[in-house]
Amino acid sequence: MAVAAQNNSPAIATTLKEDGVAPGKTKVASDATNSHETDDPTKSPVEGSQKQESPKHHYPWRFWVIFPALCITGFLASLEGSLVTTAMPTINNELRTGYNYIWAINAFFLTSAALQPLYGQLANIFGRRWVTVGAYAVFLLGSGIAGGASSANMLIAGRAIQGAGSGCLVMMLDLVVSDLVPVRQRGSFMGITFAAVNIGTALGPFVGGTIVDSISWRWAFYINLPIAGAATVVVFFTLNTSYRKDLVKERLLRIDLVGNTILVAATVSILFALSVGGATYSWSSWHVLVPLILGFVGFALFIGYEASGIPSQPVVPLRLFANRTSSAAYLITGIWSILSMWRIYFLSIYFQGVQASSPARAGVQILPSVLMLLPAVILSGGVMKKTGKFIPIHLIGLGMTVVGHGLYTILSPTSSTATWVLVQIVTGFFSNLVLPCLLPAVQAGLLEKDTAAATAFWGFVRSFGIIWGVTIPAAILNNRFSSLLHTISDPAVRELLSAGKAYERASKAFVNSYSDPVRSEIINAYSKSLKRTWEVSIAFAAVAFLVVFIEREVKMRTTVESEYGLKGEKAKDAENDGNEEGLPSN
Repeated sequence: MAVAAQNNSPAIATTLKEDGVAPGKTKVASDATNSHETDDPTKSPVEGSQKQESPKHHYPWRFWVIFPALCITGFLASLEGSLVTTAMPTINNELRTGYNYIWAINAFFLTSAALQPLYGQLANIFGRRWVTVGAYAVFLLGSGIAGGASSANMLIAGRAIQGAGSGCLVMMLDLVVSDLVPVRQRGSFMGITFAAVNIGTALGPFVGGTIVDSISWRWAFYINLPIAGAATVVVFFTLNTSYRKDLVKERLLRIDLVGNTILVAATVSILFALSVGGATYSWSSWHVLVPLILGFVGFALFIGYEASGIPSQPVVPLRLFANRTSSAAYLITGIWSILSMWRIYFLSIYFQGVQASSPARAGVQILPSVLMLLPAVILSGGVMKKTGKFIPIHLIGLGMTVVGHGLYTILSPTSSTATWVLVQIVTGFFSNLVLPCLLPAVQAGLLEKDTAAATAFWGFVRSFGIIWGVTIPAAILNNRFSSLLHTISDPAVRELLSAGKAYERASKAFVNSYSDPVRSEIINAYSKSLKRTWEVSIAFAAVAFLVVFIEREVKMRTTVESEYGLKGEKAKDAENDGNEEGLPSN
C-alpha cells in the first residue's frame, strides 16, 4: 500500500487522558480522516511513496508480554482444531462415538466461525481485556469437558464450547495487534500471529497422534489447561486497555441481536449441511439441500437487514465493503483459507492413502509446508513495513500459488521424496507470502472505529473458508473415486469405498490391509482422485490471483488512532524521515 510521501512531516497531536477514556489516542493533523482510496484517476495512488520510510514506533514492555502470550494461545486454539483428526480413531473406540465422530470435529469449527462477529461487538463494549479473559475461560472450560468426556455427547459439547473460546481468542489476537500497532507495521506482527495459528493447524495431526500414542487421548485436551491457564493470568494483569466505561450500558443496548441471530442461524445451517453431506447423507438428500438452501437464504436476509438501517450498530456494517480494496481482500482471504486447508488435509490424504504413511509420519511429511511459513511471513511483513505496499506481494504470492497447485498434480504413487518436498516448498512459501498482508489490506481503507467489526468479520470469513476447504475437495475426491471404483477388482472393497466413503478410509491401515493387486488398485484410485482435486484447486487459486487486480494501493497509517490503547503509557518520541514526532506508546 502506498503511503503519501510529503516533504514536511505531518504534525502529530498525541492526547493522553487520565480518566481512562482514550489514552494513547493519536491523530495525524494533516490526515485527520482515515486513509481512503483516492478516486482521482489522474494521480497515482502510489506516487511519491517510494522515499517514505516507516517511522519507528515505541512498544511498551507490556506489549512484549501480551504479544507472546496471545501467540502461544493462538497456537493452542488452532492446534485443537486439527489434532483430533488423528486422535478420533482412539476416542471413537473408547467412547463409541460412531457416526457422531464428525460432530466432535465440526462442532469446534461451527461455534468458532458463527460467533466471531458478535465477539467484535462485545470487544467494543467491554474492552479488549474482559472479552479476552472471558474467551480464555470458555476455552479452558471446553477443554476440561472434552478431556473428561465419558460419552460422545459430552465430548461434542466440550468441543463446541472449546470452539467458541478458540474463535474468540484468535480474533482477539488479531484485534489487539490492530489496536496497538500502526497499519503499516501490522504485517510484521501479524505474520508472527498467523504463523503461530497456521503452524498450530498444520502440526495438529502430528501432535494429536503423538499424544495418543505416548500418553492418553484425554491429554489432547488437558494440555491446554496449564498453558492457557498461565496465559490467562498474564493477559489479565497486562492487557489493561482503555474503553468508555460510561458507555457500556448504552452500547450494550445497541448490540445487533437480530443481526447476530440471523447470521449465527444461517452459518449453523450451512455448516450442518457441510458436515453431514457426503458422510451421513448424500449431497442430493433433502437432509443436506434444505439446510444448505436455508443457510444461503439466511445470509441474503442478513444482508438485507444490515442494509435496512434498523440496527443502530450493525454487527457487520456494510460500509466495510464500501471500497473495492477491502471487499477484494475479504474475498482473497476466503479463498486463501479454503486453499490452506485444502493443502493440509489433502496432502495428508496423499501421504496416508497413496504413500501408505502412518498419521504421525504424514504429519512429519507435511513439515516442508509448515517450515516455509515463518520465513515467508517475516519477509512479506518486512517488505510491507518498508514499502507500504501489499499489491506486489499479493500478485507474486498468489501467482506462484497457482503454479504451486499445478505442481501438486504431478504427485503420484512413485513420486520421490525430493519431488513432494520441492512442491511443498514452492507452494508453502509463496502462498504464505500473502498471509500477513490480508488483514492490513482490509483495514487500511477503513475508519479506525471499524477495526473491531472489520477484524471480527475477517476472522469469520477465514473460519468459514476453513470449513469449505475440507468439504469441497472431499466432495471432489469422493465423486472422482466413485467413477474409478470399477478399476478395483474386489467387490467387497468397492462396497467399502462407495457412497462417499473414500475420504474417511484414506489411511495406511486400510490400504495395507489388502495385498496386491487390490492394494495397488486402491492406491491408484486415490492418486487419480487426488489429482482431480488439485486440478480444481488451481481454478480457486487463479480466481484469487485475478481478484488482486480489483485492489488499489491505499495509504497506510503509520500511527494508531485507537481508543483501546494500553492504559498508563506515555507517548514517546520516534524518528520519521529524520524528524522527531510523538508517537503513541500503545
